[in-house]
Amino acid sequence: MKYERKKDKDFWQMARAFLHDYMPAVRNQSDKSSEAYKQSLNTYLTFLKSEKGIADEKVTFDAFCRANVKEFVEWLSGKKYAPKTINLKLTALRSFLKYCGDEDFELRGVHSDVCTVKKVKEEKKPIEYLQPSATKAILSSYDTRTVKHRRNRMILILLYDTGARVQELADLNISALHLNVTNPYVTLTGKGRKTRNVPLMNKTVEHLKRYLGEFHPDMAEAPLFYSRFDGVPHHLSTDSISLILKTAADKARETCPDVPNNVHCHLIRKTKAMDLYRNGVPLPFIMQLLGHESMSTTSGFYAFATLEMMSEAMNKAAPIFADEEKFWIDNNTMPKNFTERWYFKPQSKSSV
Repeated sequence: MKYERKKDKDFWQMARAFLHDYMPAVRNQSDKSSEAYKQSLNTYLTFLKSEKGIADEKVTFDAFCRANVKEFVEWLSGKKYAPKTINLKLTALRSFLKYCGDEDFELRGVHSDVCTVKKVKEEKKPIEYLQPSATKAILSSYDTRTVKHRRNRMILILLYDTGARVQELADLNISALHLNVTNPYVTLTGKGRKTRNVPLMNKTVEHLKRYLGEFHPDMAEAPLFYSRFDGVPHHLSTDSISLILKTAADKARETCPDVPNNVHCHLIRKTKAMDLYRNGVPLPFIMQLLGHESMSTTSGFYAFATLEMMSEAMNKAAPIFADEEKFWIDNNTMPKNFTERWYFKPQSKSSV
């Protein structure tokens, strides 16, 4: 199907409006999200140029036909892209074309055709999370002898207690803390600049009050976790927080063999969610704490029975035998009608 309307200008004008107007202003997406969608469109343009011989200045919506997009998915697979990455790029294309269809009725057919392209099947892997011994070792790996160690210890405690994304933690200001209320909480700003309130444990509140007394004695508005440049406090970067966690994990591994080799901030987030789930916290509460927009996202990651959980449940449900020594019986004491009781005998013809 041909869409000859304003030729080359349509695609580029639509793409610019989608990335620079619609995504940040209407969808309220962060700069990182907009950049991810931009990279997906760029990858598709690279595919068109290398495989279809369509230069950037020649791209129109005709290039977004179902056959091309299907071949694009196969092309990504051939380049060893992970299934999850391929599906994210396909989702970005669909979102862009849906926007275009909403803006121009004639382009809705393009979006409908592309939506029929199937996503790549992703292998479901068990969720990785830390054992309680590993979590405890990591959170206590920094001592309190130096200023930086006390700051780093507070960062790790709050990272675990809130289940925050690393960017959410890095962006925190003092005003996000609400400690002098009946139920203390912290306000996190997540994806799409959406905020959520996460309750804090009493021990965490005590740690935070001591931290504020040392690092923010005047309680003036400032980054909660900072480093100073030219005498001015600046938010710690996500890379700095990741390095703090890595250093803590390396130290904890020396005394705790349960600490895995690859410990990252998202693993702490998964661990918090799994700890809540294993302790019977309802999924809607976990969903709200994590800042997931839909229940399917939460249940898809955390609503499953791990091998450990299944084993515990089966052991609790197993019958208790009064005399285990008499459980296995000798062949000589086996009742004569044992086979008749446990196996179905074939019916004779006369009984049919």
